[in-house]
Amino acid sequence: MKLSGVFLAVVMGALLAGCQKPVTISAPSLPGAAQPKLSTIKLWIGAEELVTEMALNGPQQQTGMMFRTNVAENEAMIFVMPFPHRASFWMKNTSVPLSVAYIDPRGVILEIHDLQPHNTNSVVAASDNVQYALETSQGWFERHKIQPGTLIRTEAGSLQQTFRK
Repeated sequence: MKLSGVFLAVVMGALLAGCQKPVTISAPSLPGAAQPKLSTIKLWIGAEELVTEMALNGPQQQTGMMFRTNVAENEAMIFVMPFPHRASFWMKNTSVPLSVAYIDPRGVILEIHDLQPHNTNSVVAASDNVQYALETSQGWFERHKIQPGTLIRTEAGSLQQTFRK
């Protein structure tokens, strides 16, 4: 009789454990719409001027230019990361062709890549010293003869002076 009581307790424990909802870990949800226009700053890249939205936090950076339908020739978005790392960008939910410049902590362009609409393959930087990324309409850097090695400045000074206060 004691053995069947233990058996019953084990069976009941198993049944009760089976009634619990399984624990699921979900990935952060992706944005479902374009974000409102972000605060802007003027950037100078060589002699060229861009009016640039500032993606300063996680939600702003995760949304980026998703769901936008156009990017004007003199507009851009700068992503300010908390520390240098090997950055990567993709074009999930982005129908506008873009170019991205990966930029070091001093504000020097390290690499420039074209990004294709809706491409979910990450475009990974070759450098692990990327602290900023600048997205423009595709081909902007080429049209304005901007190449790696070019220094970016803001209306407030260097990128470090502007964003690392």
